Amino acid sequence: MRQVFVAGVGSTLFGEHHDSSITELAVNAVNAAIKDAQIDRNATGALYLGNFVGGQLTGQEVLAGLVADKARLPCVPSTKVEGACASGGIAFRHAWLSVAAGICDVAIAVGVEKMSHATTSQVTAALNCAMDMERDGASGLSFPGLFGLAYRMYESKYGEVRQKVSSVVVKNKQNGLSNPLAQMGATVSAIEVENSMLIADPLRLFDCCPISDGAAAAVLTSGAYITEHLHRTGYELPVEVLGSIQTRGVPFISGHSSLCSFQATVEAVQKIYDSTGIGPKDLDFVELHDCFSIAEILDSEDIGICPRGEGAHWAHEGRTAVGGEIPINPSGGLLAKGHPVGATGLGQVYEAVCQLRGNHPNQVRNASIGLTHNLGGTGVACVVNLLRRADA
Repeated sequence: MRQVFVAGVGSTLFGEHHDSSITELAVNAVNAAIKDAQIDRNATGALYLGNFVGGQLTGQEVLAGLVADKARLPCVPSTKVEGACASGGIAFRHAWLSVAAGICDVAIAVGVEKMSHATTSQVTAALNCAMDMERDGASGLSFPGLFGLAYRMYESKYGEVRQKVSSVVVKNKQNGLSNPLAQMGATVSAIEVENSMLIADPLRLFDCCPISDGAAAAVLTSGAYITEHLHRTGYELPVEVLGSIQTRGVPFISGHSSLCSFQATVEAVQKIYDSTGIGPKDLDFVELHDCFSIAEILDSEDIGICPRGEGAHWAHEGRTAVGGEIPINPSGGLLAKGHPVGATGLGQVYEAVCQLRGNHPNQVRNASIGLTHNLGGTGVACVVNLLRRADA
C-alpha cells in the first residue's frame, strides 16, 4: 500500500441552507477542497460521495455523478456510498483505498446531507431506516430512545452521572462558539442542559445533536503526486493518512450484549492501533461521533482514551477539554456543529486536518496525531481514520 496524504479540504457551514440544493452543497465543498489542494481538477481519478437520506428527503439520487459533473471533474468513476451516519467516513476510506492501492493518484471524497427543510417526523422516519426494520421497527424506538436506553444502562452499571454527562454538552457547545462552521455553539450551564426539554428520558434537548444541512470534502493524493506536483511556496503542508479502518457491527438493537459499548468501534480502533503501532496514549486529539452526549462517553471508552466507567468523570474534570490531557471534539462535535448525516465523517476529517496544520480556531497545542471516529446506525458501521502531520 502506498502512502496517502490529504492535500486539501473544504466544508460548507453546517446549519440551514434553504437556498442551496443538496448537489450545490456538495459541489461547493468539492470546489473548496480542490482550491485548497491547488490541484488540477482534471487529475482526479475517482470520486466517492457519502449520503444517507438524500433520496428520501430531497428526491434526488445519482448524487455522485451529478456532483462530479457540476464540479467539472473528468469522466471518472463516481460512486455514492451509504452506511447511515458513517457514510462520510466510508467515502473517505474508499478514496484512501483507491490511492493507496495505486488505482489513481488523486481521489476526492465528499459527504453531504440536506435535512432542515423536512419536518421532524419526516427526518425521524428517514433516520430510523438505519435500524433493522424487521427486528426493531415494531419497537417504536427512535435513535434518541436507543441512546436513552444506553444512558440508563450506563448508569445502572457505573452509577448516576447526570451532572457529569452535562459537562460533555457544556464543553462541546463552548468549543463550537469559536468554530465558524458550528451552528449551535453556545455558553450553557449544566443546569440549563438538565432543564432543557425532555426528548427521550433521560436525554434532554441539549443532549441531542441538531438536524443540519452541510457538506465537506477532502482531496487525497499519493506521495509521488505530492512530490511531483505540490511543492510550491506557501502550500499548506499535507497531512498523512496513516490508516483508515471500516468495521461492521450489530445491525439490530437486541443483538448487543450491552449498549455501554459498540463492538464496531472497539474492533476498528484495535485494528488501526495494531496496524500502525500507535495507541490511544499517542493521540493528541480525537473528533468522535457525539450524536448524543452519552455517545461521547461511550465512544471515548471504546476508543481507549478513558478507562471503562470513567468517561463521564474525565469530561467533568476537564481532562477532555482543549487544554486537557486528551481533547475530544475541539470542533464542538456534532452537539455544536450539527449532524448533516452523510457529511459528518468528512466534517471530522476537515477539522482534524485544520488541527494538524496548526490553524484550527480551537487549536490543540503541538497537535501531530489525530483520530476521527464515525459510527452509523445501531453500531452497524464504523470508520476510524488516523492522521498525522507530515513533518511529525
